[in-house]
Amino acid sequence: MATFEKVTPVTEDEADDIRVTLELDEGEVECEILTIFEANNRDYIALMPLDKKGEGTGDVYLYRYAEDEEGLPQIDFIDNDEEYEIAADRFDEMLDEDEFDSMED
Repeated sequence: MATFEKVTPVTEDEADDIRVTLELDEGEVECEILTIFEANNRDYIALMPLDKKGEGTGDVYLYRYAEDEEGLPQIDFIDNDEEYEIAADRFDEMLDEDEFDSMED
């Protein structure tokens, strides 16, 4: 489980600049938060790893998302294939909805 030591309230303008650093087997990976969403009565977070230039790699990591009693965010690895598929399907639906909405504008 990844946890954040300190959370500072941010404005909507600052929210796009929030980054999460994951400690993976291959080392630390800085990620951009794409969205936090609900699927099957659970919250998930979609993260995009960033390259050394700070640009998105095109990959997306999905994790379980929760906040503790103090409101501090926590993310957990999804180790169940069925649960991962549910989260991934919902994320794909959201991408499709966003693409459709952008075509209407």
